[in-house]
Amino acid sequence: MTLDQDMQVLPEVPVLDLAFEVRLKFSPLPKMEDTPGGGRKGIVVVEAGTFRGPLLNGTVVPSSGGDFATFRSDGVVMLDARYMLLEEDGTAIFLYNRGFVWGRSPDVMPRFSRVAAGHPDASVEPSEYYFRTMTSFDAPKGKHDWLTRHAFIGAGARLKDGNLVRYYKIG
Repeated sequence: MTLDQDMQVLPEVPVLDLAFEVRLKFSPLPKMEDTPGGGRKGIVVVEAGTFRGPLLNGTVVPSSGGDFATFRSDGVVMLDARYMLLEEDGTAIFLYNRGFVWGRSPDVMPRFSRVAAGHPDASVEPSEYYFRTMTSFDAPKGKHDWLTRHAFIGAGARLKDGNLVRYYKIG
C-alpha cells in the first residue's frame, strides 16, 4: 500500500466528550528537597471533593488518595494522582492520573506555587500554564465499567484551595 492508501484506512481524528469535572481540596504534607533522583517531591492528600458532568456525578472520598508530585529542575511538575470517587448510585471508582504542569513563561510557576500554598494575594490564569493529565479508571462490572474501556485526558486549573480538572473521554 502507498502512504495515501494507508491514510485512507486509518481511523478518523478522535472526538473528545466531556465526561465530568472534579473539584478537589487538598491537605499538603511536607516536601522532600533535593532528592538523589533530582528535584523535589511533594504529596497532597485529598481532603474533599465533588464531581459533576453528563456522564458521572458524586463525591470524592476524603483521604482516599492524593497527588504525588515531582518538581523537576526544568520547572515542570510531574503529577501522579490516585483517589476514589463515589458515584451518586453508590459505585466506588478509582481514578489514576499521570500528568504535567508547566508555565508558559518563566514567571508563571513561582506564582502557581504561591496560589497552591494558599497566598491570598497570588493569582495565575489557566491560560498561563499547561495542566494536562492522562487518566484511567478502575470500576466494578456493570453500569460504570465503560470507564475501564476508554482513554481519557484531563485539563486542569489550580484554585486557591485545590484543583479543578475536566475529564474528557476520547472517542
